[in-house]
Amino acid sequence: MKYANIIVNISNENLDRTFQYIIPSPLQSVVEIGSLVRIPFGKSNRIIEGYVIDIVNTPEFDKDKLKEVIDVIVDSKVTESRLIKLAAFIRENYGSTMINALKIVLPVKKKIKEKQEKSIILNISEEEAKEKLVLFTKKHQNARVRLLTELIKEKVLDYSLVTSKLNISKATITYLTEQEIVKTESKRIYRNAAIGEMSANKTILNEHQQIIADDIIKDIRNLTPKKYLIRGITGSGKTEIYMEVIDEVIRQGRQAIVLIPEIALTYQTVMRFYKRYGDRVSTLHSKLSQGEKYDQFERAKNHEIDVMIGPRSALFVPFDNIGVIVIDEEHEGSYKSEKMPRYHAREVAGELARLHNAALVLGSATPSVNAYYEAKKGEYKLYELNKRAKEAKLANVKIVDLREELKSGNKTMFSRSLREKMEERLLKGEQIMLFLNRRGYNGSVSCRACGEVIKCPHCDVSLSEHKRENKLVCHYCGYSTGLVNQCPSCGSTMVAGLRIGTEKVEEKIKEMFPMANVLRMDGDTTKNKDSYNNILSAFANKEADILIGTQMIVKGHDFPYVTLVGIMLADLSLNVNDYRASERTFQLITQAAGRAGRGEIPGDVVIQTYCPDDFSIVAASHQDYKEFYDEEISYRKMLMYPPYGQMMLIMLESDDYDSVLKYSEYLAGKIKSDIITENFKAIIIGPADANIVKVSDIFRRVLYVKAREYEKLVYIKDYIENNLSSDDRIRISFDFNPMNSI
Repeated sequence: MKYANIIVNISNENLDRTFQYIIPSPLQSVVEIGSLVRIPFGKSNRIIEGYVIDIVNTPEFDKDKLKEVIDVIVDSKVTESRLIKLAAFIRENYGSTMINALKIVLPVKKKIKEKQEKSIILNISEEEAKEKLVLFTKKHQNARVRLLTELIKEKVLDYSLVTSKLNISKATITYLTEQEIVKTESKRIYRNAAIGEMSANKTILNEHQQIIADDIIKDIRNLTPKKYLIRGITGSGKTEIYMEVIDEVIRQGRQAIVLIPEIALTYQTVMRFYKRYGDRVSTLHSKLSQGEKYDQFERAKNHEIDVMIGPRSALFVPFDNIGVIVIDEEHEGSYKSEKMPRYHAREVAGELARLHNAALVLGSATPSVNAYYEAKKGEYKLYELNKRAKEAKLANVKIVDLREELKSGNKTMFSRSLREKMEERLLKGEQIMLFLNRRGYNGSVSCRACGEVIKCPHCDVSLSEHKRENKLVCHYCGYSTGLVNQCPSCGSTMVAGLRIGTEKVEEKIKEMFPMANVLRMDGDTTKNKDSYNNILSAFANKEADILIGTQMIVKGHDFPYVTLVGIMLADLSLNVNDYRASERTFQLITQAAGRAGRGEIPGDVVIQTYCPDDFSIVAASHQDYKEFYDEEISYRKMLMYPPYGQMMLIMLESDDYDSVLKYSEYLAGKIKSDIITENFKAIIIGPADANIVKVSDIFRRVLYVKAREYEKLVYIKDYIENNLSSDDRIRISFDFNPMNSI
């Protein structure tokens, strides 16, 4: 007799424990750790689902009182016990029920129908087929005649082609199969198979790249892999180092995971890996269907791929022997989940690497302050690349003070310097990229008479104007309404947009340069599955002169004919309520500037800003990471922000504001009275309304806790989960070292 310890598929903290069930004899060969099973639950024996997280030979309770597993939903072999351990790590460190953590690491729970390629094959000799053809013709059996005529010519036909184009019924195919005139064969095909072929050409590493690759490979061969951080300026060839390390891992019969931010996961980027590894590489991203995602996981389980590329969800691909995990652009905020559990891919990748005894390689031109600080402490082996791989020069950068432009009478969104350089590039047939970190037409719409801002009725945020669709849109809940011509508050017709968006930049560019071909890339123009690739491919093929976009255009792209980058409002990301504002500003400007002059022609960058003296903008203009880091880390230390201190956000949500207000005050009081002592030092900030107090009719209050040690924050989280019962109307969630202000 075997017994399964199962965690049920109910996201309720009171049920966040295992329940034991008997595995009946017929299922003992298929129920394994990680299996998703169906079980009777509770007094009513309602049928629910659960995950098997352990199998034992001895019952923990009276076996006469135990119920039996009904059946298995996932009929695959063992889902790595390492993934179960990883779920436990996420549950412990990020505040989550075990079932929600399991849903993250086991994302493909139910078997999706396999995609088959079916063929019809002639099963008799050509002479016999011609005899049959004569017989069918005499009997006027036209469908049989059409099929046999084509099979005599082709011998093998695609099943779907036969039923659609030749208009042959299944009954006709069945009859000919029963008569053994034809036979059908099926083979499995995978959705989203590899899109490229391997190339014989392999880039030769320069001296600096080779030293780094050799050092990492030496550790892997000695079975002493570590954590590594490569800080390399844009164009310094970090990807080639990753590939050299991956080559070694594959030679050892192991697998590699390469994490890339979703917005950088483009055809151009991925093709570099396809050319190296052919159909042994695959990708995961949000545009894939459930069937496509399922097929990639199946290929990984069946050892049909060696390299998986994707955003943070690619960490959970079911590889059984990972040799290296690469996190490219490791500074990217998208590596932090914004949904519960709010895990960070860098930390989870570290635990996954430990479980597999694998190397963890981080890379960025602008590493996160946290990662660079850890590297300075020795937590990571630090490597630095300060020259571009092909000796291309960094772009010339100019900061333009928009205040001075306004004083001189220029009221447009384009400085004189940027406009002159654009005219010059267009005459030369060179390409231009314009970066603005805001989509839409106007950031908000307000009344100039009374100051009323047109807001979403469900969220405490302004609506953004999207002129092409003639709509005002909420970027939080998706609510939309028609354009407003009259103020709903005072009745004035002086209603207009404030600030600028990518759509408005596009409109003005077309007015200034009507002969130029312009592309725009933002959240509105990339809604369809192939939008990213279509826009980037068109620009790479020089089908457009100017590419305007949000941060998705500055991530990892390599366009050799781009010789000018204009950063429209560099301080947009600076003026937000977030201690990481300077870090984000430096990263975005540096990444954007890195797109210019990557080919043989030198490049120029124009940074337009109202804050020309801000240290993050000045350092970015020099592309000097150390200059930025030294000043930023001094601020962090003084204010005890990460990495010098640790922070935890406690979010409380309810559809009733009074309830969430009262409970937030109660919770803050309990932490102060029951936990914080002279020996247990922590600082509570708040409670207060969230920056956006209402989203989709749900009210939000926040409480921040700061402490020197991460473990203290975990202790407070555990205390709240285990000792404080909340009103059923209150939802509590946790976010450790949050990446965004809420």
